[in-house]
Amino acid sequence: VDGSDFDYPLYCFNSCTLCPLDPSTAYETDWWNDAVFYEVFLRSFYDSDGDGIGDFQGLRDKLDYLNDGDPETDSDLGVTGIWLMPMMDSPSYHGYDIRDYYATEPDYGSMEDFEAFLDDAHDRGIKVIIDLVLNHSSSIHPWFQQSAAGDETYRDWYIWSEDNPGYTGPWGQPVWHWNSGDYFYGLFWSGMPDLNYEHPPVKQEMFDVVEFWLDKGVDGYRLDAVKYLIEEGTQLENTQGNFDLLEEFETVHDQYEDVFTVGEVWSNTTSIVPYVQPGRLDMCFEFDLANRIIGAVNSANAIGLEEHMDFLKDVYPALQYGTFLTNHDIDRIATVLGGNQNRMRSAASIYMTLPGVPFIYYGEELGMTGSGDHLNIRRPMQWSDETNAGFTEGNPWTSLGINYPGNNVAEFEANPNSLLNHYKKLIHIRNEQVALRRGGYRILEGTSDGVYAFCRDYGDEAVLVLNNLSNGTIQEAFSLAFSSMDAGDYFLTELYGETSFGTLTVNEDGGFIGWQGIATELAGHETRIFLLSEDSPLSTEEIQEPASSLYLFPNPANEQIRIGGLKDDAIPFVRAYDVIGNLIHEERAVELDVSSWPKGPYIIEVIHDGSIVPLTFVKR
Repeated sequence: VDGSDFDYPLYCFNSCTLCPLDPSTAYETDWWNDAVFYEVFLRSFYDSDGDGIGDFQGLRDKLDYLNDGDPETDSDLGVTGIWLMPMMDSPSYHGYDIRDYYATEPDYGSMEDFEAFLDDAHDRGIKVIIDLVLNHSSSIHPWFQQSAAGDETYRDWYIWSEDNPGYTGPWGQPVWHWNSGDYFYGLFWSGMPDLNYEHPPVKQEMFDVVEFWLDKGVDGYRLDAVKYLIEEGTQLENTQGNFDLLEEFETVHDQYEDVFTVGEVWSNTTSIVPYVQPGRLDMCFEFDLANRIIGAVNSANAIGLEEHMDFLKDVYPALQYGTFLTNHDIDRIATVLGGNQNRMRSAASIYMTLPGVPFIYYGEELGMTGSGDHLNIRRPMQWSDETNAGFTEGNPWTSLGINYPGNNVAEFEANPNSLLNHYKKLIHIRNEQVALRRGGYRILEGTSDGVYAFCRDYGDEAVLVLNNLSNGTIQEAFSLAFSSMDAGDYFLTELYGETSFGTLTVNEDGGFIGWQGIATELAGHETRIFLLSEDSPLSTEEIQEPASSLYLFPNPANEQIRIGGLKDDAIPFVRAYDVIGNLIHEERAVELDVSSWPKGPYIIEVIHDGSIVPLTFVKR
């Protein structure tokens, strides 16, 4: 049996045209495909001077937690990128209404403090991107103050109307705000007036801002609210003018080497894709994917996630989207998942091994909680169970999360089974395996909706990821239609547990049929990450397959099952027992017709090669 027996329709990128089977991984990738980013809210990360507010020096003090600069150690988190939420001068705690685009927020420190942080991060191999708020400024920015006063130089820097046009924003909010007899446009609120990019001096000034921070050494930008930059009448988002502006923006930063841009287009995938095109943005955050991951782990059902991943392969340039669970605008993942540690571990396992570039919201690795008001999801980082969670020696700028005594860095670092150490393990595995960073994505066909399994292949190596989303133990028979690997026998090493499982034979299509055994037996919420390599195993500790190596496939099933792993085409004698031990069927056969059996679990005894081998089976 070869890969031609798998009926997979394959479509050319961004089209409905069927393409030939092509296992190549020779698509273009960039440095950000090797990165794992960590989103930092400076105000809440670590306070170095006791004023209750996090700062640049505090972030410098904690860089060893994120990445100590030594690839040989595994005590750090292992992230290789930092996204700084707004760090420019602003009157608000969050910083998204900027008062001075050329200055740092005084609460966080001076420009020299920022530059010192940037140097320290780069010395550790950490790339740094910063929030760039192009859509609007603060209403107390001198530009707006002069515009509102009627200054001819600045009047057209913002959007004014003598009368209220009357329409509202995307979520029903007022967007026209009265000021001294006229109305100005501000999508989010009156304190954030929108800049007018139809006025050339505005565009030039903001492009100067882009160059200013690139000259400081930042590695790129996270673009806030990027779908709202230019309005066309009552069309307030996703306009052609928006795309044209981003193409001009790209020509500005393209003068610098390897600048990374990731956009916040908070929308469905179809609306996001036009932003991730040549000459626009490098990638955007994949909001629908985040929802599918959360839905899969909450329901223990991978079908929706599998379908969405197939869709992403068709519509994006290869690997070019940002993966995440939650961020500073969304309820924290620990709250969304009801504090269930198993589900949090499963969610982390999935997005740390998927294609794309993962972004971790600070404290996610600790199970920090928070929902509702944005203040609740931007609380101080939980470093220890000491006073103020080890965040400050002063009075923290806002209240602490209630679970900090048990969920903190010091406590979790000491617990080898903690969520923090789970994240560390996953990130270090990703950093070490090029297939997880730049590899293709192929679904592994199994039978259980509660297992999400896929292959990440890159040249002559591959990583197989098996996620059991359910509470119970599951053993699957997995098949792979094709990959970039050559035919042959590959060493099978489980990277998370650092254990060898012998070899796996890959066919001429780069795939395999009915892989099953002790390697594919997954405990509840267990993730296994297997490296397929032509080189020797990565560990001397080896687990041997049982002598029988028999298995049932498909399993679960509702029509027929077959016994795999038999020697010399033998036809064994088979007995089937129901859950309370009643013998319900016996015959000599390789295939069993189970269509008339009631749904539920069974024990299948296979008498083979002088021994009785019990196997479990589920009729569905």
